[in-house]
Amino acid sequence: MDSHRTKIAIVTGAGSGIGRAVAVELLRTGWSVALAGRRAERLEETAALAETALAQAASAGGRAGEDGTSLCVRTDVSRPEDVAALFAATRDRFSRLDLLFNNAGTFGPGGVPFEELPYEAWRHVVGTNLDGAFLCAQAAYRQMKEQDPQGGRIINNGSISAHTPRPRSAAYTATKHALTGLTKSLSLDGRPYRIVCGQIDIGNAATDMTERMRTGALQANGETAPEPVMDVADVARTVRHMAELPLEANVQFATVLASAMPYVGRG
Repeated sequence: MDSHRTKIAIVTGAGSGIGRAVAVELLRTGWSVALAGRRAERLEETAALAETALAQAASAGGRAGEDGTSLCVRTDVSRPEDVAALFAATRDRFSRLDLLFNNAGTFGPGGVPFEELPYEAWRHVVGTNLDGAFLCAQAAYRQMKEQDPQGGRIINNGSISAHTPRPRSAAYTATKHALTGLTKSLSLDGRPYRIVCGQIDIGNAATDMTERMRTGALQANGETAPEPVMDVADVARTVRHMAELPLEANVQFATVLASAMPYVGRG
C-alpha cells in the first residue's frame, strides 16, 4: 500500500461505541472514512468529534490529518440494498477501499432465558451481527478484487463471546462464533487477490452497550457482580495498528480486554 496515499475505510456501526471510537481514531490520523449506521444524526456527531480531535491536535502542534475526510451514509447492514448503496457511495466519493471495519452489532434482549428468547429477537441479532457482516464483507471483497491496485483489508469485530459465552447470550454468542468462521474463510479465499482478513475480540470496552457491567453483570455461577472495563480508545488504537500493517502482514486474531475481567481462568 502506498504510504503517501490517503487510505480509505468503511466503519459500520460508526454512530456509537467501538465503531465511533475507531472512526475518530482513523480520521484523526489521516484516513478518509465512510461512516455507516442506522441513525444519521449519530454519524454526524461522530464526524464532528473527529473534527474536534483534529483541531486539538493542530493547536497542540501535532498532526492535523488534513488529508482525511468523512462521509456519512445511513445504513442498516441487514438490508442488502442499504449495503449496496453504502459501498456505491464510498466508491463514488473515494474511488477505492482499503479497509472495512465490520463492526455493526447488537447483543439483543439481555437477561432472557434461552427457552423464552423470541424468534424475532433471534432473527434480529442474526440479521445484524451475521447477515450484516456477510453482506458488508462480500461487497468489500468484490470492490477490493476489482480495484487497481488490487487488495485491501477486512477487520471483523468478534467478541470475547467468540470464545466463551456469557449466561443468557445464545443469539449473540452463536453469531460471534460464526463470525470467526467467516474471518477464517475470508482469509483463505482472499489470498489470490491480496485481500486479508483479521478479527478483533473485545472484552468490556467502556461503551453504552457495556455500561451495565459496571453495576453488575450475571456470572456463570448465577451471581451478579460488577466487572472492570477499559478505555475504548485502547481498542481503537489496536484496530488502527491492525489496519496500517502492509498487506503482506496480518493480525489474524487479537484479543483486547479489561485486564481484570472474569475471563482468563474463569476469574
